[in-house]
Amino acid sequence: MAKVTSKLQLTLPKRLAEQFGIVPGDDVEFEAAGDVIRLIPPGARARRALSRNERLRLFDEDTAQQRERERMMQLPPEPPAARDWSREDLYARGDVRDGTPDEPD
Repeated sequence: MAKVTSKLQLTLPKRLAEQFGIVPGDDVEFEAAGDVIRLIPPGARARRALSRNERLRLFDEDTAQQRERERMMQLPPEPPAARDWSREDLYARGDVRDGTPDEPD
């Protein structure tokens, strides 16, 4: 974790700088990416320019990987028996529009 100084500067951890080949004096780019900020090392823009076919190939690979992850997920077939209510019960307690509760069984 790095702290931002009063001059809005921050220190890049040495391990990351070495991993991405960033040295003192390099110009890096910052890019907004949703709720995060992406730091782009020097020369990475040139490497990032992919052809349409390459982007589609990478998308297909990632999609296949995600499908495999979903296939490996083990979800319980039914809710635990100890629970005395079902999801449907949450929606059948009364008509919210008129504010009258259902009659007890």
